[in-house]
Formats: sequence, C-alpha cells, structure tokens
Amino acid sequence: MSDIIFLVISLGIILAGAELFVNGVEWLGKIFNLSEGAVGSVLAAVGTALPETIIPIIAILFGSDAAGKEIGLGAILGAPLMLSTLAMFVTGLAVIGFKKRRTHGSKVFADYSSMSRDLGFFMIVFSVAVLAGTLPPAMRKMQLLTSIGMILAYVWYVRTMLSQERDIESDSEIPACYFARHYQAPPAARVVVQVLSALVLIIIGADLFVHSVKAVALSYGVPAFVLALIITPIATELPEKFNSVIWISREKDTLALGNITGAMVFQGSLIPAIGILLTDWQLNAGAVYSAILTVASSFLLYLQLTRTRHVSAGMLLLCGLFYAIFLVAVFQGFITA
Repeated sequence: MSDIIFLVISLGIILAGAELFVNGVEWLGKIFNLSEGAVGSVLAAVGTALPETIIPIIAILFGSDAAGKEIGLGAILGAPLMLSTLAMFVTGLAVIGFKKRRTHGSKVFADYSSMSRDLGFFMIVFSVAVLAGTLPPAMRKMQLLTSIGMILAYVWYVRTMLSQERDIESDSEIPACYFARHYQAPPAARVVVQVLSALVLIIIGADLFVHSVKAVALSYGVPAFVLALIITPIATELPEKFNSVIWISREKDTLALGNITGAMVFQGSLIPAIGILLTDWQLNAGAVYSAILTVASSFLLYLQLTRTRHVSAGMLLLCGLFYAIFLVAVFQGFITA
C-alpha cells in the first residue's frame, strides 16, 4: 500500500515540476527572443530528456561489461520508440480530452517548418544510426565517422532552430512567471532558477516513480524483462508527456509537439552518436525491428503533416498502434531483454 502512495506522490512531483518547467522555458524563450519552435524543440526537449539520457550513459560506462552495454543500447533505442509512439498517443488523448476548449478541435496546428524539420531530420539521422549498427566490426572506422557526422548534424539543427524569428503574438499568452510574479519583465536569473528547480523536481519525481513502479510490479509478480523494456522507459518519458498535455490544454500546439519531436531529434542523433563512440554498436534483429517501428510511426506523422499542414488527433492515436505491435513482439519473445 505504501508503494502505491509513493507512486501517486511521485506523479504529483513530476506534474508540479512540469508545470514550473513549461512556464519557465516559455519565459526563457521570451527573454532570449527565441521562437516557439526553438523553445519546444531545443530548450524543453533537451531539458526534459536529461533523465532518460543519463541512464544509457551510466549503464555503458559503469555497468558490467555485456549487461551494461545491453541496457545502454536498449535505453538508447527505447527512448525514440516511446516518444514517437506512446508520447504521441498520450498527446492525442489530450487533444480529444480538451477538444471542446480548443479553437481547432481535434486538429493540431504546430509550426509547419519546425515540425517537418524535426520529423524529417529525425528519420534520416536515426536511420543512419541504425544502419551503422548493422555494419560488421571490420567497418568500425565507418561507424566512428558516422558518429562524428551525427554530432555535427545535431549542432546544425540546434543552430537552425535558434535562428528562427519569434512570433510576438505568443508573448501575451505566457502566464506570470511563478518565481517572479511581481515583475512585469522577470529577471533572467529568477527564470533560470525556476527552470533548474523544475528539472530537479522532475528528476526526483521520475526516480521515485521508477522505484515505486518496480516495487509495485515485484509485489504483483511482473517479470523483470517487462520492467526493463516497458515500465521503466515509460516512467522516464513522463516529463515530455506531462509537458505536452499541459501545452495542448492551453492550445500551444507548437510547444506541445515540439517538446516531443525535439526530444526525438536529440535522442535519435546525439545520444546514438555517443553510443557508437562508447560501444561496438552491434544491433541485433530485435533492436532493428523496434527501430523500424519508430521510423514507421514518425513517417505517418510526417506524411500527414506535409499533406495537410496539421496533425489530427486520430493520427496521434494511431501512433500508439506501433507501440502495441512492439509489446506483442516483446511478449512473443521476438524482442528479448
């Protein structure tokens, strides 16, 4: 019973941290004159992706040889899968839930140039990373060159996003800064402190959530491999999901989707590049299978976005089907821990 109580408390901590974070990064965007695309896809995405980013690096560097690398590779490939499928599904549910209070109802109108760039960049760079994992050990130099190219590509992406012009109409829609309510123009230092405090809350909440979920799962006899491949990754992706739900409720679609697609770019380029450098980067059939599901889900979103200039709640919900296919593959033994 106590584990369930801690589980609820951890969710509250993450939600409080997410609320502080979305408010803080919006003010950072205004202070530094950044576009909503840059705020969502760079600041918010990288900030909330930090908890799950630390996991594979620690596993690879400090885990036991084979086991550490296996956990690290699984975490590196698992994050983009969760973001492109389950996170999108949760966002779709949020759109349906807040449909009556949204101007466009079940249609999500995010900044087209930012979203198309995010999804297109992710599909290309992540596919390159996966293909590099199919190369034989004799082509190690090619893998290392690929890693360097992926790092440079992400630097280009960040520079491009930060150079976008800010939409001044969005300034009037930002709620008062929580750490500086009495300031019409809050000091940058206070906003930075708020964002960092929010990240600390998110990390603490996510860590407590993971431990609570493990305890509850063990109490009910949930297999360990289910924890490793399913429950823990869901927990570490909670910040992105909470942030996007909050922004969807306020009809800030560019921030809502950018928070997810920007994290996909970060998790699909820079983190695999580090994985290539720190491991032999030999991916098995199960890893490639999960990567195919990731890219397929992203491609459907990209296809609708380029055709209609928006994303529907139905398409976001459809992304969840790819996660269901992944679960079936896990329980059928095709993808093993």
